[in-house]
Amino acid sequence: MIRFFPKEISHRVVAIYVVVLLTVTALFLPHAMGPGYIAVGALSVAGFFYLSYLFSFRWKDLPKKVYLRYLIVWALSLRLACMTALYFFFLVNTGIPFEFETADALGYHLDAKWLASVSLETGFNYLFQTGMPISDTGYFLYLSLLYRIFGPNIFIARVIKCLLSTWTCVMIYHLASRTFGETSGRIAGIFCLLAPNLLYYCGLHLKETEMIFLIVAALEVADHTIRSEHRTFWKFLLLVVLATSLFLFRTVIGMAIALSVLLGLMLSSPRIMSINRKSLLIFMSVVVIATLSGGSIANEIQDTWENRVENQMQKRQMQTGKGNRWAKYATGAIMAPMMFVVPFPTMVDVDKQYNQQMLSGGNYVRNVLGIFVLIALFSEFFVRRNGRNGVLIYTFTVLYLGIVSLSGFSNSERFVLPALPFLLMLAAHGVTHLNELNYRWVKIWYWVVALMAIGWAIFKLGSRGIL
Repeated sequence: MIRFFPKEISHRVVAIYVVVLLTVTALFLPHAMGPGYIAVGALSVAGFFYLSYLFSFRWKDLPKKVYLRYLIVWALSLRLACMTALYFFFLVNTGIPFEFETADALGYHLDAKWLASVSLETGFNYLFQTGMPISDTGYFLYLSLLYRIFGPNIFIARVIKCLLSTWTCVMIYHLASRTFGETSGRIAGIFCLLAPNLLYYCGLHLKETEMIFLIVAALEVADHTIRSEHRTFWKFLLLVVLATSLFLFRTVIGMAIALSVLLGLMLSSPRIMSINRKSLLIFMSVVVIATLSGGSIANEIQDTWENRVENQMQKRQMQTGKGNRWAKYATGAIMAPMMFVVPFPTMVDVDKQYNQQMLSGGNYVRNVLGIFVLIALFSEFFVRRNGRNGVLIYTFTVLYLGIVSLSGFSNSERFVLPALPFLLMLAAHGVTHLNELNYRWVKIWYWVVALMAIGWAIFKLGSRGIL
């Protein structure tokens, strides 16, 4: 078993990124990214892979408490540094501490600021009696509560995002350690610590950081409850609260979490099956059925499912109307097999997609780690035949990415982000299973990743008639 991320792979994938970036820049020089975005992408890739090797190598033999201390200190420090840098970067370049072409983020801030200034009754009526989508109410409630306590201070709200994201890294370590073992857990925690996309969202006013925290917390509590021989009512109540709250952030995520927990309970090891567990399963089933039997949540889930094809067509038509002529080919059947590796890195400057350019390196990291996710899945299901052990992780990841692939947002980085911590966990487990036999697939993947990045640049330009 490999106990750290290999240095050789770090060198190779960073070199490939540099070569691909230079190739794309040279081929499409009139549409090259600005020097700042090139630097951010290179720093994201080099920082992730070199530090993944360095940290995983140096921390592999540390006592658990020391490892956790290092994990927390580094995770919080990096997040605070990135958040602060983004705060002033946006302030200088846009005039406000919000990203380019901001829409949802500024809306969340302004609405939460107003909600914090009115009575609780007025705020409640606005959120739940004016037809607002139920999937936005959770973040408005959370943000307006922060503003009531600290005032409408954007910086403080983002500091709390950094704290929640750091806590997410710790929970990923615990969840991965129980599921795949201590070595996989430590590498997973480090991957989560360094993931460029997770760092980036700490500097935005979007709901993804809080939503990911709740997702990981719900599955971590569920996993601990399933494996524990002593289950308390309070832990189960916490699980129900966490799972239910996710319906207020994104209804399909709440549904995916509920189904994952139910399946986890039904497929858990017969050794730990008991009367208490059966009672837990029955109670959870009643809660889910009662939740979905009527009301706004049920309506949103039904609308999402019934309109999945229409939404996909509308998104493609909108993109085509903007000049993206090839967008119509990005259907669910095409995107579904690629959901473990998308989105692809944007290495060209088109349509003022500055946020996507800033995430170029982070998306490349996801593409590279895709092969380790596949190695982990193959190892667990076909070699070790131990797929039941990680059923919570597999179920949620496949369910959620499957739903997204059928929507009009299968190539949207923001919509696939909630699955990232679990893909990082699987990638970490895949790293530990590297051997001479499967490393040949990694060597092939080097070429695949390079072709995906170059192909995506051609797709973005060609679909707009620029080539």
